[in-house]
Amino acid sequence: MNVPKLSIITINLNNANGLRKTIKSIIEQSYIDYEYIIIDGGSTDNSISIIEENVEKITHWISEPDKGIYNAMNKGILKSKGEFLLFLNSGDYLFDENVLQKIFNSETNCDFLYGNIIFKTQNGKLKREIGPGSSEISFYSFYLNTICHQSSFIHKSLFEKYGLYDENLKIASDWKFLLKTLVLNSATIKYMDIDVAYYDMYGISSTQKELVKAEREKVLNELIPAAFLKDYKEFEFDWIRIKRIRKYKFTTLLYRLSQILLIRITILINFFRKIFYK
Repeated sequence: MNVPKLSIITINLNNANGLRKTIKSIIEQSYIDYEYIIIDGGSTDNSISIIEENVEKITHWISEPDKGIYNAMNKGILKSKGEFLLFLNSGDYLFDENVLQKIFNSETNCDFLYGNIIFKTQNGKLKREIGPGSSEISFYSFYLNTICHQSSFIHKSLFEKYGLYDENLKIASDWKFLLKTLVLNSATIKYMDIDVAYYDMYGISSTQKELVKAEREKVLNELIPAAFLKDYKEFEFDWIRIKRIRKYKFTTLLYRLSQILLIRITILINFFRKIFYK
């Protein structure tokens, strides 16, 4: 049996226009060693018609009620046969027709591949995000941030080894999976400086910030020892305060001047030490 290199999984619920855009970006790819799976949650809009229009390019699809985003994503995982999995939900779409070719032309001997994501904000602006980039992945990388699944290629063996997404969470289950596999179990990861996809920020995880925060807190308390977590929380307070200060142009200038002044003072202190303490 031919095993595809990649399984692309799209979940959808009543987002016909977004689904059409997502499907188009996938079926126009120059790379063809993939299967395409659509998990629809029982849409009542025009979504099913759009799927049927493209059914020859879709490996498997279902439309039935589900128990939420991660239940739908887990259905896709269980149906998939590819070596790597890419979750590209309705409304999200690949950067251009050569993205997958660029990704899989490179060495893929690792558990996790990821590239850059382009956020489409609610005011129509575009923002490019590289995540941790080429920096070493650590607990800090995920304590304050994450890697978007729209720009991630996850080896299926990770789901087989560490389990599927936690369906008790509504938003932060993919974040929990990354924390568990990449940080706590040192799965191998490779960053590629390639723009992978556009991310539609009208989705649930980008609009319900308080729920994101609450679920991440729940995950951290479940996975991380309390004493270790306490130190990071204290550090987070300082980091957020500095970030807020640097947000404003005037205070950014003051911050940079203070940093320069501090360096100059340190140099002078060392200079006088050398003179008076010979």
